[in-house]
Formats: sequence, structure tokens, C-alpha cells
Amino acid sequence: MLTANNITIMRGSRRILDQVSVAVRAGEFLAIVGPNGAGKSTLLHCLSGALEPDEGSVQLNGRPLSSWPARDLSRRRAVLTQSPSLGFAFTALQLVLIGRSPHMGSNPGRTDLRAAAAAMQETGIAHLAERSYLTLSGGERQRVHLARVLAQLYAEEASERYLLLDEPTNNLDLGHQHLALSAARRMTEQGVGVIAILHDPNHAVAYADRIHVLHRGRTYADGAVPDVMSEGLMREVFEVTARLLRDPQRDRPYIVLWPGSRPASINDHPPERRHACSLP
Repeated sequence: MLTANNITIMRGSRRILDQVSVAVRAGEFLAIVGPNGAGKSTLLHCLSGALEPDEGSVQLNGRPLSSWPARDLSRRRAVLTQSPSLGFAFTALQLVLIGRSPHMGSNPGRTDLRAAAAAMQETGIAHLAERSYLTLSGGERQRVHLARVLAQLYAEEASERYLLLDEPTNNLDLGHQHLALSAARRMTEQGVGVIAILHDPNHAVAYADRIHVLHRGRTYADGAVPDVMSEGLMREVFEVTARLLRDPQRDRPYIVLWPGSRPASINDHPPERRHACSLP
């Protein structure tokens, strides 16, 4: 299990995160959602080990994250950051193979090549294998990096591993958004725990087992999708008017924003002020 216990992050006198606790188990998909500035990426940085909390602790399998040797940790935890970039003319295949660095020696072996091929097939970029990364579109680059972290966690035998994704649908069109999230979902079937920061709550309710809602640096809610998502939450956290309907085929909710939905901060203005900032 990967856990954060009572995490607090300070920036001067401001609390970016305030006593936040979260956990993900092997084989579980946890979505972290919340408005801009809620502390989502900061929390993920703590869970990845990139950021040391001012208070609280992060543990992997009951052991402080900071005590894991870097190579051992990289075999068990992979991280896709927001908008990753690269300035070198590697081919897509070479970049995906970088994800195998914790596992291989100076040259990739058969298992590494198999892992890269499987990850590229999963993300729909097999045809880009020999293309220079610098010639790819933003969406293609995003999928190459997703393939890299999938390859990093590839294992021929079951083991406890964790995949951390910070807005994995960045730069992706609608079809490729669902391809990326489906790939992450399938990783849970291999025993991988997935934590994904998602901007679209409908992505969270469609793919996640649990949802952790951050609001103003604190945990607003945490639990199974049907227990957490509500019209009241959409109104109070995201400041939009929404309706939750149910997909009878999948027995899951989905969110519909009413046309003309307004943030509460705008709707609450008196009429004489509201017209000056009304939306079309």
C-alpha cells in the first residue's frame, strides 16, 4: 500500500496541503479531483517522493518512502508528471526504453524490448517507434511518455507496483483520453495501484474505484464513487450546477452540466453587478 499520513506543505505562511491523508492499494484506481489550486499536484509530488512534506509522512508497504534506495523505488513506482518534455532527438522507442532503466544493464534485454513493445501497443504509438520525438505532436508526445511509465512497471510476475499520473489526458483528443485511461485501468488488473489527477470528474466516475476530493488544501471527501459524487459536491467544490444521472449499462453515475451553469461566486452577485461579468 502507498500511503500519505497527515501531510502538510507550507509555502511561507500559507498551507498548500493541510493534514491530508490518502492511501491506494495494489489493484485499485484512485482519482484525485478538485479545482485549480486545491493542492492536487503537490500531493502527488509527495506521494512520488519528489517533495518532502513539512509535516506527516509517506510510506510504501509500511516503510518510509525516503528510506527506499532509488533503484528499488523506481522498480515499484512510476510517475507521469504534467506536460513532460524532452529536448533530444530520441526515437519514440528509445524514449520508452528509458523507462526500463531501473531494470536493465547497459543495453536492453528481451524483457525490456517486450515491455516497450507492449506499452507502445497499449498506448497506440507502435507505428511511431522510429520517429524522432521532436517531430511528434503534443498528443503523440504525451502518449510516448505514458508508454514510458507503463514500460517502467512492466513485470512478467505479479508484484506490488504503483503508477502515479498527473493529468494524463493533457494534450489528448477525446478518443486518446479514453485510450490512456483505459490503459491505466488495465494496469490495475495486473495488480498495479493507480493514482491519477483528473480534471474531468466524468473521467473519475468512469474509471476510478475511489475518489479523493481536495478543496482549498484539505480533504473534502474520500470514498467509493457512488458515495462521494453528488450534485452538492459539484456545486460546493467546483461551483457549477450539475445533475448526476446513472448509466444503466455500467451502473455508474455520470455528470451533466446544465447549459448556462455559473460559478456560485458569479451567481451570488446582486443583479446590478452580475450583468457586468455574465457569461454568454
